[in-house]
Amino acid sequence: MKIVPYLNFDGQCEEAFKFYEQCLGGKIMGIMKGEDAPMPEEMAAEWKGRVMHACMQVGDQLLMASDSPPGQHQAPQGTYVSVHIDDPAEGRRVFDVLAENGKVEMPFDKTFWAAGFGMCVDRFGTPWMINCAGDTAGQDCQAQA
Repeated sequence: MKIVPYLNFDGQCEEAFKFYEQCLGGKIMGIMKGEDAPMPEEMAAEWKGRVMHACMQVGDQLLMASDSPPGQHQAPQGTYVSVHIDDPAEGRRVFDVLAENGKVEMPFDKTFWAAGFGMCVDRFGTPWMINCAGDTAGQDCQAQA
């Protein structure tokens, strides 16, 4: 079984995925827009430029997304995409890139459980937690799994 984060955007899915590809070192596997649907003539005009489905490979993980139907987008609440990075310097770099033009909720810094941890909402509205276990790996649930 795999659990795959699936993000929703309000018309910025393609832009966000290109940004994440650069920031996270991923590879976009595919982006299907409304006009790429099997019967594009039956697609509502407001869907033509919107992303119906996108998939990105990041390491051995997947990140998927789409644009919400026009007029139906809701900002994410109560969830974060949690990224675990071994190297605190790389963790800080990823955090800083994601936080640029977004909102820092908890600055990236050393904590009692991690060599580096921070929380932010990026400029596309996606909430992120960056965690670098470092020398405190024994306290990280990922290290125990």
